[in-house]
Amino acid sequence: MTAIQTPPSPAPTGTPRASKSLFTPEILWPAIGASFKKLDPRVQVRNPVMFVVEVGALITTIAWLIQLFGGKPLGGGNEPAWFTFTVTVWLWLTVVFANLAEALAEGRGRAQAASLRAMRADTMARLGDGREVSASQLQRGDTVIVEAGEVIPGDGTVVEGIASVDESAITGESAPVIRESGGDRSAVTGGTRVLSDRIVVEITQEPGKSFLDRMIALVEGAERRKTPNEIALNILLAGLTLVFLFVIVSLKPFAEFANTDISITTLIALLVALIPTTIGALLSAIGIAGMDRLVRRNVLALSGRAVEASGDVDVLLLDKTGTITLGNRQASEFVPMPGVSEVELAEAAQLASLADETPEGRSIVVLAKQFGIRERDLGTHEFVPFTAQTRMSGIDTDGVRLRKGAGDAIIQFVEGEGGGAPAALAPVLDRISREGGTPLAVARDAQVLGVVYLKDTVKEGMAARFEQLRAMGIRTVMVTGDNRLTAAKIAEEAGVDDFLAEATPERKLELIRSEQELGRLVAMTGDGTNDAPALAQADVGVTMNTGTQAAREAGNMVDLDSNPTKLIEIVEVGKQLLITRGALTTFSIANDIAKYFAILPAIFVATYAAAGQSEGPLSKLNVMDLGTPQSAIISAIVFNAIVIPMLVPIALRGVKYRAVGATALLRRNLLIYGVGGLIAPFAGIKLIDLIVHNLLGA
Repeated sequence: MTAIQTPPSPAPTGTPRASKSLFTPEILWPAIGASFKKLDPRVQVRNPVMFVVEVGALITTIAWLIQLFGGKPLGGGNEPAWFTFTVTVWLWLTVVFANLAEALAEGRGRAQAASLRAMRADTMARLGDGREVSASQLQRGDTVIVEAGEVIPGDGTVVEGIASVDESAITGESAPVIRESGGDRSAVTGGTRVLSDRIVVEITQEPGKSFLDRMIALVEGAERRKTPNEIALNILLAGLTLVFLFVIVSLKPFAEFANTDISITTLIALLVALIPTTIGALLSAIGIAGMDRLVRRNVLALSGRAVEASGDVDVLLLDKTGTITLGNRQASEFVPMPGVSEVELAEAAQLASLADETPEGRSIVVLAKQFGIRERDLGTHEFVPFTAQTRMSGIDTDGVRLRKGAGDAIIQFVEGEGGGAPAALAPVLDRISREGGTPLAVARDAQVLGVVYLKDTVKEGMAARFEQLRAMGIRTVMVTGDNRLTAAKIAEEAGVDDFLAEATPERKLELIRSEQELGRLVAMTGDGTNDAPALAQADVGVTMNTGTQAAREAGNMVDLDSNPTKLIEIVEVGKQLLITRGALTTFSIANDIAKYFAILPAIFVATYAAAGQSEGPLSKLNVMDLGTPQSAIISAIVFNAIVIPMLVPIALRGVKYRAVGATALLRRNLLIYGVGGLIAPFAGIKLIDLIVHNLLGA
């Protein structure tokens, strides 16, 4: 069938995908509205810490209403109604600020989803028998025909033909890609546009479960489930909340025993100030933001568990070709025969490669330019193209015949010209072959001039990237189908920790399982059907978007750019997610400890005071010299509330990633966020107390 309607496509943005600013009006105002909608207890109960805060706010609201109509403070005490009202307002604001953090994270996802949803306009399509149906009615197994200028109506596999496809609406990249039947570049995505030729596509998606649908659900957060780590941290936070709840409840009888009257409002305010509200408020936003950072790098994570696992990866399996090396063998050296200069060989090799449009041929021309050889007037000439039969190419110019090709083909050529191969040729051809390179011999008429050494070229900067991964405690393994000698040479040049040579699907699977049996988390990338078993077994399996349907279904992440090196970025995003969560958890716990020592002494400042005195012996513990118990409580509650929106940008943007080990990371967290969490409350609460006590006369 043929797609008729052409949905609009957003302008390509490149990689990583551009993200909306946190505080643009189209994100901020809906987020504020959503913050109040999330006050629904059925929503808040999913976050135990903030649910406790909301229950506390509800109780203080009732307490204030009782005081407003002439009643006494709940539970005793002599706090005025304005104190109860102030505490109540800031308790509600604490919950709203926590909701705002999550709503802002979700808002950015919805903004991205809106542009993707614009492509989901239903298309009409024509079956192979001429019938036209809506794309939404397509079933798995249907075959459709898509021609130039038309939109592919659903996810599928090309079963016939070859075409240039515009995937900019999905990947953000404007350069078209080739999709063809067979091989590892046969998968196509619904909503992309065919630019040339004609292809027949077999639909592989289930109704309503297209790749685009899953991507929209992901960026909107509709399918985001809490990861095991996040669930464990929530349990820890709930446990801490429960412990502090018992502590606060026990304060009431102790206070009565010490003849200190404390109201329910004061106890609730103290509870909220001491429980881990900061990390409880930001935890969900941190998880959503981690998924968002992956989406902006054009990676679709099919589960939150995969994102988190990527941050704990111990072993990285990387394919050699296209990941560690450039993928095309490049000319690296000219090896002349005895009596032939290197410049003479370079000039002949360049002339013989002028008509060679392959990457290897162009690399020979570039290498020759290093010898000062530039373009020249060829005079009367005729290019000789490469053929599978001759296995060589070249040029005939001014009566001179230059050829470049496989060693045995060149030997046969010079023998046909009446010459012979020099004795030094065979050892050079054998040496290059043993080292994993490709030797191309060069001849001029009946004379062999020398050999061009083609080899896999390691991408620039890869050794430094692997050194960074090593510093993070991640072991890198290069996977290649080359022989062991070739693999060892490239592995040494690239700087990987280990390699797997002559890799088969079975050997890849065996390697992953052996690493996992040792308790390690393994990540790998692949795009072919033969990679599917290993992708499914790996803890983090990154599939190329250009890969086969089997590979895309086996992995738990899809790289929309089909860039194998993206695996390193994915690990960095996962690390950043865990680092951010750990940093803000450290800050929150340190923050709570500081608030405990700042507030509790101020509350009991009058305990055991002598008759006619306002301060007792416990006043010496009031190291911050806070004005009154009321101003101390209000200052703590205000600080506790405003610190949440102040940390929202860090939660959503993430703590800056650095490739360091676990020990160095722990030290950094303790020094920056631990010490910062201890100092900030003392400075913040004291400043607020000065305003509340001195300016308002509390």
